[in-house]
Amino acid sequence: MLRLPRFDVVTPETLDGVVAALQTPGARLLAGGTDLLPNLKHRLDNPPLLVSLAGVSALTSVSVDTQASELRVGAGVTLSALSRSTDALTHAPSLAKAAGLVASPLIRNTATLGGNVNLDTRCRYVNQTEFWRSAIGGCLKSEGNVCHVVPGGKNCVAAMSSDCVPVLISLGASLELMGPNGPRRVAMSDYYTADGTRHTTREDFEVTTAVVVPLAEGARRCGYTKWSVRGSIDYPLLSVALRFELERDDVGADVTQVHAVVGVLGARPRIVTRLDGAVGKPLSDPAVATAVAERVHKQCKPLDNVPYEAPYRRQMLRVHTRRAVESIVAEG
Repeated sequence: MLRLPRFDVVTPETLDGVVAALQTPGARLLAGGTDLLPNLKHRLDNPPLLVSLAGVSALTSVSVDTQASELRVGAGVTLSALSRSTDALTHAPSLAKAAGLVASPLIRNTATLGGNVNLDTRCRYVNQTEFWRSAIGGCLKSEGNVCHVVPGGKNCVAAMSSDCVPVLISLGASLELMGPNGPRRVAMSDYYTADGTRHTTREDFEVTTAVVVPLAEGARRCGYTKWSVRGSIDYPLLSVALRFELERDDVGADVTQVHAVVGVLGARPRIVTRLDGAVGKPLSDPAVATAVAERVHKQCKPLDNVPYEAPYRRQMLRVHTRRAVESIVAEG
């Protein structure tokens, strides 16, 4: 049995109180705890203090600001609530879908959007027991100084396995954070780095307060797909978020822009470029699915940082991207 280490817990009722409590040396944020607590059991962290967000009610709302043309989702909104939110289903259906595909219903009822966008990176050489890790001498992310995935590599290549992050990047979303220097907003595409040991640009003592998604200005179709060994519980072994801007509100209309973001490659999602082969064709044209799937396959090269061989996962990227486009068309 894996036991939790000893720690204290505080539950501030305001964001200022959270920021103040975080300045205790070694303190960590606790929201749903579905990722943090297992990591503590594996001794991947040993904080003296957990700062719970359960008392900050301001983080648990979903709303639409028509004046700013934004969908605003509090960081404390559970994934279950997000997947059922009328506002999210109307204005960001791919985000609602991704939230509803995370793990299992029990986990979605507890896990929060803020936790999902700040999900720690994972690797087959890290997410093991302390005893298992000691047998290989640790790695760059835990107790050692070598990367077993890329021997000689200077950066940790543990993978970002969040379901919601690729979708949010594809939608042009931003994060709002609060810290000792006040609030700030950062684009999701700029929030992640390539180093798995510190894969976000979150500053010390900051807390994520909300995710902001701009509303569509014209006709749009979005989708999300992921592949995992089991349909429930497992982290994705790859994921693809898609966004198509159309000339009119019909899947038979020509595509004017394409956005594709791929997850579970490394510490940050990959934004696929040069998707012009799909522009100017009807979304329902099979050539669109082929063009996008081939670009994703060409630009994305998985590493052996999660289970299943990297070449097989790369082939699955092509398959699942094509299926995702076909699914968007089938939804009409």
